[in-house]
Amino acid sequence: MQIITFRRHFSRNTLLLMFLLAAIAASISIWKFDLIQTVYFKDQLTATGWIINGSIVALFLLGITRIIGIFLSYSREEAATARFIRNQEEGAEDPLNQVPRNSIVARRYLVMERLFNANSPINQGALAATLLANESTRTSLPKYISNILILTGVFGTIVSLSLALLGASDLLENAVDVGGMGLVIHGMSTALSTTITAIVCYLFFGYFYLKLTDAQTNLLSAIEQVTTTYLAPRFVMEQETTLYEFTGLVRSLQSLVKQMQASQQVITRAETRLLNAIDEYQGQLAENHKNQATIISLLKRGFRLRDSE
Repeated sequence: MQIITFRRHFSRNTLLLMFLLAAIAASISIWKFDLIQTVYFKDQLTATGWIINGSIVALFLLGITRIIGIFLSYSREEAATARFIRNQEEGAEDPLNQVPRNSIVARRYLVMERLFNANSPINQGALAATLLANESTRTSLPKYISNILILTGVFGTIVSLSLALLGASDLLENAVDVGGMGLVIHGMSTALSTTITAIVCYLFFGYFYLKLTDAQTNLLSAIEQVTTTYLAPRFVMEQETTLYEFTGLVRSLQSLVKQMQASQQVITRAETRLLNAIDEYQGQLAENHKNQATIISLLKRGFRLRDSE
């Protein structure tokens, strides 16, 4: 685990932070409910404010739901990647032991294994680009909502100011028209409320959208580090790797030749010693023959035997 720079609980911790901030925001809303009711619900002459604010909140909730789903998915991917790294560090026979087969790291392993078995070249850059493009499509909706969320507040402000201008026009046409003044105040109030809603939603949503991109970067970086550290040495056969292995083979052969030469020298010395021992033995046999002849001659003389006897 020390080799790979990887935060395995990043997505889970971000989700916990999201729920904590949501609980704080809900507590503040309950505490200041009277103010919220005054701004958003009291004395609303038209349903414009409700429609625009409701649309902003609905868009915000849609994006947050999507972000939560992606965070949950990335949390499972981080756990699977951490398990795969642990298997590699522990030298497990099956690198995918307890690793879901539909996880990103498992799919990367299986793809590289299939290409290796098919004797196909493995381009890690292409694999990384494909993975990044695939994961980018998952965040397209949150990215779109993050871009337009603040614009919905501007749109609400423009619509509300249009209502205020209509009220001002009626007020100018009839100085005693109280409804025109009320419409002006209603338009200004609606413009304020939609702007507040859009800004608050954008601040919350924008922060966690950035955290989502950080979680994506953290996961994809871990996948590429795992590929470089563990999978490439196992499956990727590049020219430099082949030359390095061939150089190692030549060095091993050189070492083997040296050992054989040393063994040959030992055998040569042993052969020389053996020949010397044979020569010495043959000399001793000749000396023994001479001694035996001398002993026989002495025995014959001592017992006065003839050669025929």
